[in-house]
Amino acid sequence: METWFIVLITLCIIFLVKAILSSFTTTVPLPPSPPHIPIITSIQWLRKSFSQLEPFLKTLHAKHGPIINLNIGSRPSIYISDRALAHHALVQNSSLFSDRPKALPSHKLISSNQHNISAAFYGPTWCTLRRNLASEMLHPSKIKSFSEIRKWVLHTLINRLKIASESTDYVTVIPHFHYAMFCLLVFMCFGERVNDEKINDIERVQRTLLLKVSRFNILHFWPKVAWILLRKQWEELLMLRRDQEDVLLPLIRGRKQVKETKLNNANTVVSYVDTLLELELPMEKRKLTEDEMVSLCSEFLNAGTDTTSTALHWIMANLVKYPDVQRRLVQEIREFMGGDGVVEKEEVKEEDLHKLRYLKCVVLEGLRRHPPGHFVLPHAVSDDVVLNGYLVPKNGTVNFMVAEMGLDPRVWEDPMEFKPERFLKDETFDITGSKEIKMMPFGAGRRICPGYNLALLHLEYFVANLVWNFDWKVPEGGHVDLSEKFEFTVVMKNPLQVHISHRI
Repeated sequence: METWFIVLITLCIIFLVKAILSSFTTTVPLPPSPPHIPIITSIQWLRKSFSQLEPFLKTLHAKHGPIINLNIGSRPSIYISDRALAHHALVQNSSLFSDRPKALPSHKLISSNQHNISAAFYGPTWCTLRRNLASEMLHPSKIKSFSEIRKWVLHTLINRLKIASESTDYVTVIPHFHYAMFCLLVFMCFGERVNDEKINDIERVQRTLLLKVSRFNILHFWPKVAWILLRKQWEELLMLRRDQEDVLLPLIRGRKQVKETKLNNANTVVSYVDTLLELELPMEKRKLTEDEMVSLCSEFLNAGTDTTSTALHWIMANLVKYPDVQRRLVQEIREFMGGDGVVEKEEVKEEDLHKLRYLKCVVLEGLRRHPPGHFVLPHAVSDDVVLNGYLVPKNGTVNFMVAEMGLDPRVWEDPMEFKPERFLKDETFDITGSKEIKMMPFGAGRRICPGYNLALLHLEYFVANLVWNFDWKVPEGGHVDLSEKFEFTVVMKNPLQVHISHRI
């Protein structure tokens, strides 16, 4: 008999016995779940893409309620779709729901054994890494120090779009958005402008590794089996990680050399790497290794490029699809910039963004209607917890369905429609969900994305200046297709192709 078949049957028996025993010892039930056959059902879940899984989860929620359980591997995987339950867990009981589950082997590899902000267990290491990012790179004064590089990136993007529009009837804009965000975040991360070849190298290693990891879930809940069946794929993953290190380490070491030779001066902008070089992990009483710095830089780049460029793409697509919204936004900017007979300025400045109320509404509506991630990163609880009458076990993962909360008809009138004016009625809308969660594109509670203010700044700055510089229209005979596709983020299945003409 084949060895793999014996292993499979043995594991099925083990998990079946475990399930039977747990049913006698557990007084509080797990959330409802569909029929489950150990091992076999888990493999079926893992083989599904998020685009296949999300509609199935919606069906389960409609049948069983706002909290359900999928048995994936040896861990319960709990999905919550209700905003009130999310607030109860993430905000009111944030200390209990702020942990992360034990990472899969592939995610351990790219997070240096969970030594980055998004994957670290809730505790001193996570606090140190997050505090460093929040107090250094994301402090308002530090964000302001990068205003000149943002202006340079904006002008580069505008020039690229102008050149592209002059050579063809329509422009596919997402490559230009990706390029602009990478230029910006690479400078913030490493403190220097790099040439196009290096930008392309960084983007290549980042995206290739992420996409490979996202497809490397099957059987990773049973590492010994995975090693036998997926050995070649694991070796490929190791090779991609080495490729990433070959691209990022020279930039990290170059910054370290600059620091050691004391070439910095008072006018030098502090990069993310600069903040990592002297950082010490409190529990281990040591500085970060180069491997850990690669993971942290990779996390910084991914968090600030893919998600922001995806959100920008969706917002601009809706401004093309709904020209009345675009006209209203342009009119607001024109009134502020001094139109109607006064010489108009070429750029909407960062310090003026807070005065453009409708612009903020457009960005918020884009994040509500098309959040770049339809799920937040999985949470875990520090101990067994009862939520809504069901057990959330310590060894399980807890997932929150972001897109569903932003489309809740009990909160949002005509939730599928793109209506920025809905936010004009709520001047105190809180994107963090501290008092009430209505949508949570950045998560909520202690594990909320620490860079949400920076992301909002980038989106407002680029949206305002893109519509101020160009008139965005559907090409003749074309249309805007808002169908979705799951990659690292939820992107447009058919990328926006647009006719742009210079406005000013």
